[in-house]
Amino acid sequence: MVRFEEVSLSYDTGPAVLRDLSFELDPGSFHFIVGASGAGKSSLLRLIYLAARPTAGRILLFGRDSEQLSRDERAMARRRIGMVFQDFRLLDHLTALDNVALPLRIAGHAGAEVERHVSELLAWVGLAEQLHVHPPTLSGGQQQRVAIARAVIGRPSLLLADEPTGNLDDRIAVRLLYLIEELNKLGTTVVIATHNEALVQRFHHPVLKLRDGSIERGPRVRRARA
Repeated sequence: MVRFEEVSLSYDTGPAVLRDLSFELDPGSFHFIVGASGAGKSSLLRLIYLAARPTAGRILLFGRDSEQLSRDERAMARRRIGMVFQDFRLLDHLTALDNVALPLRIAGHAGAEVERHVSELLAWVGLAEQLHVHPPTLSGGQQQRVAIARAVIGRPSLLLADEPTGNLDDRIAVRLLYLIEELNKLGTTVVIATHNEALVQRFHHPVLKLRDGSIERGPRVRRARA
């Protein structure tokens, strides 16, 4: 699904943010990325999402060298990826329902069936009363839930999430992680970047740790006892 071969990333003339990363993420896998603030977690996700180009090395996504993709092919690859950004990137002029429905409509789906699926998902994440509300009137936590719902609604091949539970209380955060786990069981490859190691410890998935611009595989994290 994702393969990095000695990938490095620098911004402008600054020092390397990421150095000589080599790893693979198998189809259907679920990984957490952890590390201190500024360790490069967001930059790593941007590389996978094709929002940044590596300074050195090679990235293979869906079996293709990312540097050999045409502009249209890069756009098509991104449509197979669900992305939860730290700043949400919701469209203020669209309602919560229309924001979440956007990936389906871009893919050519339309009609009452789309609205039914979106309404059910928003209800599941606790936003049944906010379907027709615009993002600026929602709290940060509510906006975050809309962003997560938008990322998962189309059952993407690959889901990338950058601090997806940062503004949520523990109960909602765990519930949304269970939702993402269910998506993973249906075949979606999942990569979640987070600083919340206590939350990571509640789930039994491999951990990739960023340190000094390099990534090392951590041990599988055991579920915490109730």
